[in-house]
Amino acid sequence: MIKIQEPSRPWEIVHMDWVTGLPPGGDRSYNACIVNFDRFSKTPIFLPFHKDDKAMDTGLLIRNRVISWNGIFTKIISDIDLKFTSALWTNLHQLFGTKLFFSTAYHPQTDGLAKRMIQTLEYMTYIHASTNQTPSILEKGWNPKLPQDSLRKELVGIHPTAASFKGMLEKARKNAVKFMEDSFSYA
Repeated sequence: MIKIQEPSRPWEIVHMDWVTGLPPGGDRSYNACIVNFDRFSKTPIFLPFHKDDKAMDTGLLIRNRVISWNGIFTKIISDIDLKFTSALWTNLHQLFGTKLFFSTAYHPQTDGLAKRMIQTLEYMTYIHASTNQTPSILEKGWNPKLPQDSLRKELVGIHPTAASFKGMLEKARKNAVKFMEDSFSYA
């Protein structure tokens, strides 16, 4: 069992987990997500990416979207992933003095925080059969404005990729609902 010390400041110790197998929304849509979870503040940052991205792509994404805002981590806790065991990442950890702790899957002392954040995200955006509502509707009386809520159909001369964006979002939402329903049927 790995004992992880508590951090003394935000973004000192970070949990990272990869969510793959997301439903495709089109040829150019993301099909995976990296969850970066600050152990101190419990703040998550979700980064969409392609599961076939190389270690360099993943490193640049984390640098541009997490490290540039929060600084270098002293420890990263994650499941064993080929991206983290690559020569590039090994050298980056040595260069910056970052310690990398690997865990086994579903090991609550290490990667459990990121896994619970993923479960919470899925739960809060799911329309529940017992209420036929999302938790946000029940708690606040409204749902947060989502990207597909802002898209307008009446635009003329719109780029084909932009025009297909709404369809991709709707398809992803339907697939997510189906996967959630399927997962609850196994419980």
